[in-house]
Amino acid sequence: MPPNLPQIRPLTPTDRATWEALFAAYAAFYKTTTTPEGRDAVWDWIFGPEDFWCDLVEHEGQAVGLVQYQLMHRSLSGEKVVYLSDLYVDPGARGAGLGRALIDHVIAFARARGIGNVRWLTQEFNYAGRRLYDSYRPKSDFILYSVPVE
Repeated sequence: MPPNLPQIRPLTPTDRATWEALFAAYAAFYKTTTTPEGRDAVWDWIFGPEDFWCDLVEHEGQAVGLVQYQLMHRSLSGEKVVYLSDLYVDPGARGAGLGRALIDHVIAFARARGIGNVRWLTQEFNYAGRRLYDSYRPKSDFILYSVPVE
């Protein structure tokens, strides 16, 4: 593959520092942080028995983004969907089609497994991301509720 085209590859155990930097930048974009325990848990999901994956996108030889996704049960259909839980591309690499490449990668993952739907959430203020997401399909009418349980 020519070096100027994005290359998407699975995260490996040797990518921990790269993943942590990208994951921290992703959290900062959404004005939140991660804890060491939280990062360890996600890392364990990726390399454990859960249906949870992480892939990196490389551009010009450097990892500049990530996508994390998992299977989710849909009770009304009795089927599973792929839930794209995290998508991030370094701001310096945006505009090169890397976000689209990552979404297309997850769609291909679903298609190869006979899973008929990929879904994700974003925040209202993510206007640049929403322009990309709207090119796939208009946003749904669903509203997310998130209730902390203490």
